[in-house]
Amino acid sequence: MDFSLGEDIRMTRSMVRRFVRDELFPLEPLVIRRESERGMSDDPILPKEVEDRIQAKARELGLWGIDAPEEFGGQNLGALMKCVVVEEMKHSIVPLVLPPDSPNLYYLKQQCSPDQARRYLDPYVKGEKKSCLALSEPGAGSDASAIEMRAVQRDGKWVLNGQKIWISNARRADFMIVIAVTDPAKKARGGMTAFLVDKGTPGVTIPSSYPMIGEYHPYAVNFDDVELDGGQVLGEVGQAFVPLSNRLGIRRMEIAARSLGLAARAIDMMIEQAKARRTFGAALADRQTVQNWISDSWQELEMARLITYRLAWRIDTGETDVRREAAMAKIQATEMATRVVDRAIQLHGGMGLSKELPLEYMSRILRVFRIVEGPSEIHRWTIARDLLKSGQPEPV
Repeated sequence: MDFSLGEDIRMTRSMVRRFVRDELFPLEPLVIRRESERGMSDDPILPKEVEDRIQAKARELGLWGIDAPEEFGGQNLGALMKCVVVEEMKHSIVPLVLPPDSPNLYYLKQQCSPDQARRYLDPYVKGEKKSCLALSEPGAGSDASAIEMRAVQRDGKWVLNGQKIWISNARRADFMIVIAVTDPAKKARGGMTAFLVDKGTPGVTIPSSYPMIGEYHPYAVNFDDVELDGGQVLGEVGQAFVPLSNRLGIRRMEIAARSLGLAARAIDMMIEQAKARRTFGAALADRQTVQNWISDSWQELEMARLITYRLAWRIDTGETDVRREAAMAKIQATEMATRVVDRAIQLHGGMGLSKELPLEYMSRILRVFRIVEGPSEIHRWTIARDLLKSGQPEPV
């Protein structure tokens, strides 16, 4: 059994590490200041001209389209490569997402018709269009099967009515993947359908937003008699739940990878501070408590990394149902990183709480990670439910 990363992945990791050091670390004071100053507004953390510049640099280095199909200009290097790149990118707090965002990419490439691929997938892979997923509702968050937004057929059109909330990037998206109920009697078992809804479609409004801790700023989206033709149905009518679940698994893997990066950065900072800082005549590195913090943090990071990389490997081998593994990766990585960053703050003392360092920002990002795409408690419940029903799976 070979657990080593291939030479291509190791070379890419080194390149991304240099990119983060040279391009992203210098932007961190700007990110911290703009996040503090924007208050209740939804101004982007990165000014457009700054984001355009570093995205152009990333594209020049070949960091776009890592897991996108080659026929659409992508590199098709797989989930493990993307996982490693995301981890390295998140050594920095700079909120840069390399196009295309993987979860919607996987959904689109599995479900698009040829015409939809031309209109949506192709420009999405090339970074010409942005997208978002409109799933959560006031009465349905982690339980996607509980959504109530309806889509009915009327005079040859699909008509959507309802409200979605907690929708990230809604104002910046060129199109949305919207999940609606087409058969209330069946719901998740054949009654949920996905639709592609373009920006500016009549009846779609964004009445409010929800300022949150950290960099996140999701929106409410209303759908009032939104008319769509049959060509806007993504996948089969009534069959959205399974591909949606797989898409959520990809996002959970990505959140896990981001958490690995934040934890690794925090450990680097702990090691540096422990060597440099002296108290009561001795270096912090000589204190057993500090040594335990660093040792435990690295061990926990390694364990979470193995779980996450294994999930990516399974996706690359063609497994289509990785919901349990994705839930496990998200739980372990986000909770591990929360503990690690908390230790790093404690080790740095007052400076760890200040905006002179990125640690307090990292702590708030990780608090969001433990909620979005399903809180830890829900994932634990779903894992336990599967085990109680079917027992332990055979080791792979």
